[in-house]
Amino acid sequence: MPTEMLIAAACFAAFVALVLFAALSDIATMTIPNWVSIAAALLFPLAAWLAGLSALQIGLHLAVGLVMFFVGFGLFSLGIVGGGDVKVIAAVSIWTGVAALSSFGFAMTLAGGVLALVLLLVRRAAKPSETTPAFLNRLLNPQKGIPYAVAIAVGVVASLPHQPVLRALLA
Repeated sequence: MPTEMLIAAACFAAFVALVLFAALSDIATMTIPNWVSIAAALLFPLAAWLAGLSALQIGLHLAVGLVMFFVGFGLFSLGIVGGGDVKVIAAVSIWTGVAALSSFGFAMTLAGGVLALVLLLVRRAAKPSETTPAFLNRLLNPQKGIPYAVAIAVGVVASLPHQPVLRALLA
């Protein structure tokens, strides 16, 4: 495998690792550091170019991410999703482009619904306590949100076969 493809593959692996880190951070602290979304977004142009995507394709991917950011910002303004989730979804959407956006969105939405249902049931059955670790108390607190980056990570994993950079690397 040429050096360019190895670097592109490393960028892709780093992207997946960043999304998984976002999910773990969201579980542990109910926050996602800004650097995670920024790094994921910045890795895409390099990986895409090295994997052989054209400048037009790269531009379209960036446009998809921008559109998703603005859609997410609207949802954030309405109090429907968190700001960290919006930024991660926008960064992921840069990677998915149009080709993998529907599989990502479907899997993310389904996983988010399951996650919400599970948390609703668990929050009814168990309550925060002084003997419970802080991150579990946050998850058990009905006033807190849902660590939606978990659903985002599921969406990324489910959409991997459709990811244009990965497909280019495997071609």
